[in-house]
Amino acid sequence: MPSKVSYTKNITPENLIKIYEALGVKLTGKVGVKVSTGEAGAKGYLKADLIGPLVKKLNGTIIECNTAYPGERNTAKDHMKVAEDHGFTKFAEVDIMDADGDFKIPVKNGKHLKYDLVGKNFANYDSILNLAHGKGHMMGGFGANLKNQSIGIASRKGKAYIHSCGKTTSPKLCWMSKHEQIDFIESMAEAATAVADYLKEQGKPIVYITVMNALSVDCDCDKNQGDPVMADLGIVASLDPVANDQAFIDMIWTSTDPGTPALKERIDSREGRAILSYAESLCLGSTKYDLIEI
Repeated sequence: MPSKVSYTKNITPENLIKIYEALGVKLTGKVGVKVSTGEAGAKGYLKADLIGPLVKKLNGTIIECNTAYPGERNTAKDHMKVAEDHGFTKFAEVDIMDADGDFKIPVKNGKHLKYDLVGKNFANYDSILNLAHGKGHMMGGFGANLKNQSIGIASRKGKAYIHSCGKTTSPKLCWMSKHEQIDFIESMAEAATAVADYLKEQGKPIVYITVMNALSVDCDCDKNQGDPVMADLGIVASLDPVANDQAFIDMIWTSTDPGTPALKERIDSREGRAILSYAESLCLGSTKYDLIEI
C-alpha cells in the first residue's frame, strides 16, 4: 500500500503547523526537533521566523550533533555559537547531543555498518520531529529526511563511521577511507534505518517534514553554499521518510524550472537517488506514495 505524503505549495509558518497537524500524530513529552543549524557562512538553513512557531507549539528542543569535518561546528562550544548566530536559541533550547559522548544502536542487515553511533542525549527524547531542509549535497547528492536522520543524528564519531562506510570512527581518518560512492549512500540509509528501528523499539514516535526552499546544489553544511538554482517547491510531510524524500525528488524531476538541470546533475553525479531504493529494501519505507494536497 502506498504511503501518504501531505503537500502544500505555500511555505509559511502557518502551513508548517497545518501540515504537521495533518499527519495525525501528536508529539508529546520531551520533543526533539532535528534540524540542521547550518555551517557558519551558509545561508540556506531553515530560518527562525519560519520554523519557530511550530517548534514553540511542540515545546520542542532543537537537537544537533557536531560535524566530522573541520569547521565552526565540530565542537559543542563552537556549534552552540553558530546555533545562536543563526537564531535558533531565540525560540528554543538547543541541545548538541554528543557534547558528552555517544552510544551505539544496532544496524540490522547492514552491508556496511555494524552499528550507528548517535549523540548521547538522543536517548532523552520521547518523540522526534525530523524537520529537514531539502537541497543538494556535495557528497550525498541531496539532503532531506534520510540524510537528516543518518548523518544528522550521528555523533561526530558516528558521522566518521558513516562517511567511511564502517571502517573508522576517527574524524581525521575517515576522509582518507577508500570506498565506492554507492557504499556511502547505502551507509546513510543503514544509519537512518537504525534510528527508526531504535525509536520504534523504544515506543517513541517520529514524523517527517521537508521544507523545499532555497534549493541550492550545495548543502547547509557548506560554508560557501551557493544561491538557490530553482524556485521553491513547497513542504512535504509524512510518517514515511522514504516516501517523503521520494516526493521531493519527484518534484525536482518533474519541474520545468530552468535551474532544475543543475540540481539533477548534482544528485545523479553522486548516485543520490540510490538511497531511496536501498532504504526501501531495508524496510524503512516505501518509494510508492499518494500525494495529498492540504
